[in-house]
Amino acid sequence: LLLLLLLHHCLCFACHRLLPCHLFYFDLHLECPSSSHTDCFIPCGIGSGFFPPESKMTTNSPDIGSPALERENSYRGEITLENISKGGCLSITVFGASGDLAKKKTFPALFNLYRQGFLPSHLVQIFGYARSNLSGEGFRDRIRGYLKAGNTTDISAPVTNEFLDLITYVSGPYDGQEGFLKLEEEISNHEELRCGKGGPTRRIFYLALPPSVYPVVCEMIRKYCMNQRGWTRVVAEKPFGKDLVSAEKLSAKMGELFTEDEIYRIDHYLGKEIVQNLLVVRFANRFFLPLWNRDNIDNIQIVFKEDFGTEGRGGYFDEYGIIRDIIQNHLLQIMCLVAMEKPVSLNPEHIRDEKVKVLRAVEHISNDDVVLGQYEGYRDDPTVPNDSVTPTFAIVVLHINNERWDGVPFILKAGKALDSKKAEIRVQLKDVPGDIFKCKKQGRNEFVLILQPSEAMYMKLTVKQPGLEISTAQSELDLSYRQRYQDIVIPEAYERLLLDTVRGDQQHFVRRDELEVAWKIFTPLLHRIDDGELKVIPYKQGSRGPPEADKLTERVGYIRTHGYVWIPPSLALDQ
Repeated sequence: LLLLLLLHHCLCFACHRLLPCHLFYFDLHLECPSSSHTDCFIPCGIGSGFFPPESKMTTNSPDIGSPALERENSYRGEITLENISKGGCLSITVFGASGDLAKKKTFPALFNLYRQGFLPSHLVQIFGYARSNLSGEGFRDRIRGYLKAGNTTDISAPVTNEFLDLITYVSGPYDGQEGFLKLEEEISNHEELRCGKGGPTRRIFYLALPPSVYPVVCEMIRKYCMNQRGWTRVVAEKPFGKDLVSAEKLSAKMGELFTEDEIYRIDHYLGKEIVQNLLVVRFANRFFLPLWNRDNIDNIQIVFKEDFGTEGRGGYFDEYGIIRDIIQNHLLQIMCLVAMEKPVSLNPEHIRDEKVKVLRAVEHISNDDVVLGQYEGYRDDPTVPNDSVTPTFAIVVLHINNERWDGVPFILKAGKALDSKKAEIRVQLKDVPGDIFKCKKQGRNEFVLILQPSEAMYMKLTVKQPGLEISTAQSELDLSYRQRYQDIVIPEAYERLLLDTVRGDQQHFVRRDELEVAWKIFTPLLHRIDDGELKVIPYKQGSRGPPEADKLTERVGYIRTHGYVWIPPSLALDQ
């Protein structure tokens, strides 16, 4: 019976559904009826056998050098100058070029890509666009001091000057055609100089701007600056709205002007080295496979802590708060990678499909699973209202209603003006049954991944202390990146994500449906906070936050190990 079933059905390799052969008897390459699997190959079971998805052959395959083929191959193979240079000359325009984000993050990332050879000068031109009335030389002098490699400033002047020579500054309004016509003229001149009048071209527009300006700027790009000889890509910075309604309004407006393939919603935490390592650690190591579930894991914490306050950003921060600024995007994205099922391939869409499944399984957030805080002195900032109740600290416990994670709390915690600066993922396992060594009080096994300030990961274990007696202690197996990879410069997140944009790889960018579901999770809670339903508790600067936060983590099952401190391995030789 099974053989007859297989002979009269065929398999969708994306969702593993058996489909009747009559659905595609006359065309072996019809798509899977599942709307989310538009790229599935469904081989017929009659006479053709079952072939892997790579054997897909259609009459409408993408042409060599086309954006579709570039996206299809972007997640395969190594990054080389050859595959980065395919597609013709490249124009990168940074809107909001005179602002802090562009000066501190965007241009330094472009500079490091240039230094490493990924932005060759014979193909690339960079344009800065802002309202500031600056000359080209004045603008280049303004950003010069921010250009450095990693943690060093020992950059030779010739390299810096060569990069700055690639930058053209255009001053103009964001809602007027004059500046955009001038920008289009400058880009076209560059393209004609580098590629001639008929050669292929590529254009990236980076919006280092407040989201309120996105609609008008996108309209101007669409009207005056769209590429006519190749692809156009628009990179949008967070926050993507303030709640579900505003986010959907923004997405709808951008969706009217650009296709989803042209929109790159950037979350720089997805470009961090440890975050990018998550999928490799989880799915390429056998010993994690049987452990990564509710049978062995008691709770998971994803933590973001800063040891300083808003420091001049009070007015901006007060408009959003810590949940909108950190938890709803950065920490939620990390949670998706921690909790998602193994994708069928490294295709960016397959990975993002699995992330959306996680978000759809998150249950309604109860007020009992939330603690809010505001550090003492926050309202001393002249840009912050005297009666502000905006939280600078929040802890939110999420529950994922699926077979793997039922009953496991995901604790998302973020705060400013705390006792340390770090971002980490802490996976705490359950107690060992049958405590014959009487060591339960020493703490549980934990797997910890440190995102910043120094990348590392370690497993916290109970081991025997050296000596004649059988006594136990907490120790660790660790991987410190600075010690293990001494000769490798770990790229900044923005470098990686900008390079992904050039390559057309959207794996580490947020898809529209992903953004929508994320806001559906947090919007009801945010509205209750805005309406004053939840109390904001004051806490001292330099503390762990409100004491109620530790009580909440204890209530949902987290057991803190007292007396144990992980010390990063030292490169110093013993004397």
